[in-house]
Amino acid sequence: MKKDHSQFINTILIIIGGILLIFQLTDAERNPYLLILGLAILMFGLYRATNHWSYTKDDYKNEDEEGEDLKKPE
Repeated sequence: MKKDHSQFINTILIIIGGILLIFQLTDAERNPYLLILGLAILMFGLYRATNHWSYTKDDYKNEDEEGEDLKKPE
C-alpha cells in the first residue's frame, strides 16, 4: 500500500512542477522565482520516483522465486 501511495505523490509532484514550468514559459511576464520553484518541484518528484524505481526494480524476481517454490514438489 505504501508503494502505491508513494508513486501517487511522485506523480503529483512531477505534474505540478511540469504545469508550473509550462505556465511560466508560455506567459509573457516570466517570474524567475516561479520558474525555479517549478523546476525544483519537478526535479524533486523525479528524484523520488527514480529512488522508488531503483528500490523496487527486482520485485518481480522475488515474485517469480515465490511462484517456483510453490510449484516444486516435495
